[in-house]
Formats: sequence, structure tokens, C-alpha cells
Amino acid sequence: MTYLSPLGYLLGLEGAALLRGLREGTADQAFVEARTAEIRGLLDTPELARAEGVTAVPGAIGTADVYQDWAAYYDEPGNQMIDIEQPVVRRILDGLPVGTALDAACGTGRHTAHLHRLGHRVTGVDASPEMLARARERLPDVDLREADLQRLPFPDDAVDTVVCALALTHVPDLAVVLAEFARVLRPGGHLVISDAHLMSSYLRPTLPRRPGPDGRPTLLTEYHRPLSAYLSAALPLGFQVRHCEEPRRPRHSPDPGAAPDALPTWMSWDLRRWCPEASAAALDGAPVVVIWHFQLGDDGGK
Repeated sequence: MTYLSPLGYLLGLEGAALLRGLREGTADQAFVEARTAEIRGLLDTPELARAEGVTAVPGAIGTADVYQDWAAYYDEPGNQMIDIEQPVVRRILDGLPVGTALDAACGTGRHTAHLHRLGHRVTGVDASPEMLARARERLPDVDLREADLQRLPFPDDAVDTVVCALALTHVPDLAVVLAEFARVLRPGGHLVISDAHLMSSYLRPTLPRRPGPDGRPTLLTEYHRPLSAYLSAALPLGFQVRHCEEPRRPRHSPDPGAAPDALPTWMSWDLRRWCPEASAAALDGAPVVVIWHFQLGDDGGK
């Protein structure tokens, strides 16, 4: 069971802001005193003291349930993780030879569409029928299939490029999926993956979702990994690193007047408006995603 408290989250932001400021040399006396005073103020705020937290059950909701809900608005503007990730992935794809491509966990087909525009013979696969339905609306002439990442519907050595974007955080065994990518790639083929960054998972912890079968709030199980985990899974398969990038959240000036009049009724990122300066100091400029470009060796890792 995980207990998520509005006050606890705000105090965590304050602490992260202080620790990051000390580490990076930006925490002058005024900043530290401001954080200390704000922490006292938060502790003395009756509304926060009375606010009940949420006790959530980890693992009581599945990825399929979450993407069923996300499909309707996944492509809407304002998804900051996509806004940060997409330009980097596309820059890498733009430099690859045109050939046969697979968008693994294609979702609504955003990278599939880009590969198609570049001239690749592209296939998209995803385990979510709701996300695939959105992709088919966007790409009616592209081959889109429902399939699991651990059992791709392709023979060995079938594709030149594999893209897997923002999906591996839902995969418990990274090595199994990368081995499947290596299987379907031709020798010398390219693998481009993006994933949620481990640091981001600490600064923006997973929020509770709709009640599960027993009526209690749920937490989706996610697998956030250090960079070494990707190398440990990829290098034994014959993959070679061509590029690694950790795009960061843009820095902005906090709005001191952004605090809401009332607490949200559910654990929400709107809580950050209760301490905008600490929130900006903790979150801005921190890595959001990690993006890898691997190339399979000429022997195909065999």
C-alpha cells in the first residue's frame, strides 16, 4: 500500500529543491531561508493539515486499463513528455537509411506517421486496441497490428529499424524485449528507444488512478531504470551505442500568484502551484526522458 499525502508531496518538493540547490550551488541564503519559511507555512496551513491523503494499491490496475483511458486524449497538446521526447527521436530517425521499419508500441502512431513520411515501409504494433484505433484513423493505409512486445509478429531479420517510444517503463523484463528487437532486426539495423527517466520518477511520482475492483484507488506498476540497465540488456545482444541523450524539462520563471484557492479533490500536479518557486527549483532543468540509439552488429549479435 502507498499513502500519497498532499502535504507530504509539497514537503518533498521543498526538500528536493533544497538538495538540488545545494548540489548545484544555486541555494544561496535567501533561497534556503525562503524554503525553510515556506515549509513552516505549509505545516501551519490548516487546509493542508486537514487534507486527507490517498491510500493506493500498487499493481491493482493494468497497462491496458490505463491506455484505454489515455487513448481519447493522448494526442492532445500539452503532453510535456512527448513535447520533449519527440524532436530528439525524429532527429535520429531523420538520419537513418530508408528501409523497412517497425514502430513497436506505436500507440496512436505518431512516430509511425513520421517514418511513413520519410519513405519507410513501416508497420506499427501495439497491445492496446484503443490506441491502435486512433492510429488507424491517422494512418488508414499503414499496416497496424495488435501484438505484444515480447512476441512480435515478424520473422527473424525482417526490419532495418525498430522504434520503441515511451513504452519500456511498462515492461518488467527489459532484456526479453530487447532480445525480441534484436531477433527481428537485420544485422546492422538500428534501434531507437525512448523511456521515462529514472530521476523524473522521483520528482514526479506515479499518481493514483481510478478505483480498482475493490473500490480503492490504484497505482500502475512502472519500471523506472538507471541508464546502466539499458546497457546491461543491450550490449550482450550485440547492440552498439550510437547515441544517448537525456532531454531536460525547460526552465521557466515561477508564477508566485499561481496558488489555487483550494486544494484539488484528488492527488494532482496542480499541487505544485502551492509552492511554485520550490517546484521550479526541484523540477525545471531535470531529465525527463532518456533516448538511446543502438545499432546491431553485423553478425546480428549471434
